[in-house]
Amino acid sequence: MLRIIENEDKEIVKSIRERLKETNGFCPCSIIQDDAHRCVCQEFREQNVEGLCHCGLYKKIKVEK
Repeated sequence: MLRIIENEDKEIVKSIRERLKETNGFCPCSIIQDDAHRCVCQEFREQNVEGLCHCGLYKKIKVEK
């Protein structure tokens, strides 16, 4: 089972959150602004592997049930 958590690097989190304000909540790494690209983006939510989202704000980790 995978769980989404916020990046532990507070500087990255601060920077990305500032960019999200500028983009009205849309992924700052995408030029497309639609529901699929609103943070947390659809692509990352549907990803079935551990790792970071495009902008680095969130990551998926494996957790035991």
